[in-house]
Amino acid sequence: MWWRLTRSEWERNKGAPNKAAFRSLVDSGAPLGVLAFLDGEPIGWCAAGPRETLPSLARSRLLAPVDDKPVWSVTCFFVARRYRKRGVAVRLLKAAVEFARSQGARIVEGYPTETRQVFVPDVFAFIGPVALFQKAGFREVARRSKNRPFMRKVVRPAPRLSQ
Repeated sequence: MWWRLTRSEWERNKGAPNKAAFRSLVDSGAPLGVLAFLDGEPIGWCAAGPRETLPSLARSRLLAPVDDKPVWSVTCFFVARRYRKRGVAVRLLKAAVEFARSQGARIVEGYPTETRQVFVPDVFAFIGPVALFQKAGFREVARRSKNRPFMRKVVRPAPRLSQ
């Protein structure tokens, strides 16, 4: 819910209220991202959805849109500790791109952390490192700060089934 609310709303609804609001979004069928499973156990998550559903991005000077093109945004990753450093995040990101494409997206973007220049503790790496986005075929399109580039991947339209 971090990206979907103002900071004061998020703080006011910390804990159970934010969880309930997210559950309502899940139940509504809104596009929220992709999950990774291993043997039926969830091991990872990648949040992705239309940028216009994430108002915190629009309010951020650092993450304000670089142009007026409609994009899907990848905003968050989680991989269970014992499955980290096994390529799960790359597979999640590629799956998120495919999911976005299947929903009509033509551009998918993310706002990763440049980890080569600065140490980033795991707790703050939820937006992903630049190398992750590069491995999934994203390219840098803008940089407003030393450690937060805009990375984009242009995708082809999903094939339409003929009737």
